[in-house]
Amino acid sequence: MEVFNITKKQARQFLLLKHGLLGEYKFEEKKGIQEFVEQVGCIQFDPIDTCGKNADLVLLSRIKNYKKTMLYELLYQERTLVDYFDKNLSIFSMSDWPYFLRRHHEYDYTTRYDKGIKLACDEIKNEIRLRGPLCSSDFSRDKHIIGTWGSKSSLARAVLEHLYFTGELAIHHKKGTIKYYDCIENCIPLKLLNKKDPNKELLDFQSWLVLRRIKSVGLLWNKASDAYLCISKLKTPVRTTIFNDLIKHNKIVEVNVEGCKEKLYCVKEDISLIHQIIASSLLKKRCEFIAPLDNLLWDRKLIKELFNFEYTWEIYTPEEKRKFGYYVLPILYGDEFIGRIEAIYTKKTKGLVVKNIWYEPSVKITKTHQTLITKQLKKLERMNREEIN
Repeated sequence: MEVFNITKKQARQFLLLKHGLLGEYKFEEKKGIQEFVEQVGCIQFDPIDTCGKNADLVLLSRIKNYKKTMLYELLYQERTLVDYFDKNLSIFSMSDWPYFLRRHHEYDYTTRYDKGIKLACDEIKNEIRLRGPLCSSDFSRDKHIIGTWGSKSSLARAVLEHLYFTGELAIHHKKGTIKYYDCIENCIPLKLLNKKDPNKELLDFQSWLVLRRIKSVGLLWNKASDAYLCISKLKTPVRTTIFNDLIKHNKIVEVNVEGCKEKLYCVKEDISLIHQIIASSLLKKRCEFIAPLDNLLWDRKLIKELFNFEYTWEIYTPEEKRKFGYYVLPILYGDEFIGRIEAIYTKKTKGLVVKNIWYEPSVKITKTHQTLITKQLKKLERMNREEIN
């Protein structure tokens, strides 16, 4: 088995080159969005929007000339991408749909809502067939249900979400944060709906997902990691079995990083990037703001190990216990994180307000840094000004 020995700097550059965050932009416009999503498997979707939603922020840092309408069109008009569960709520290529058939059945038995909602499923589906794509407010608001977490929800909303999770409905389009649902056959090509699950057993599905997550992050280790979230029943013995099998079949290769105790692994297809980094480290430095749920940050301990940068998304941290802020974006420059920034976009003024910037103690900020950060703020503001009709 081929084994690579690299420095931490080379490991950082490998990751950033793979993610299109170092050197010239390698992804451009809608074609680039599709290419990037296919490369990483999925990008996480989160509806919180203080200075841009997570998926938009991920793409803004990688896609040359990115606009929010590009992602919207790929999702709800061209339908080459789809939003569903992969690593939590995610966006992935439509062609991957058959791989997630197992998720529909898994959810059916672990629904967050009382089984009583199933009584209303046929009524909701018939109404959508009759009237077309609908949102929860298009139904009666008189009936409510209590979810697992004790939160009160309209029965219609609970049923729509249930049918979405079980793969009977899909998101047809959105108006702001409002989801309009339609029958699955109107949103997913029949040739994909008629395909069987490519993974016959649970272990096959787990193995496919582990490989997908290694590919998504770039480098991962065989130990507990948030990068493996939503892979059901992935206990340590199972994960080790999967890693051994992936190594045996030459799907992943070992990467030893100087000063790192744990062995890391990358997918075989990325070996060329390692050779590229070893041959030359002279790559154009870029300054980018990184999204809180960016694929690069899925394993925060790995980021601490390789970049010596600690990052916590403090959105769920009580205000009095926050070290930084509610929605803070790490600032990347070259192959280092030089700080973090908290910015808020207000639709009323159509402007971006910078609440604070925290620079790393070891970084000496220059005029170059300040100029590039200002440039990124303008880019972020332009993206937020764009409205989706």
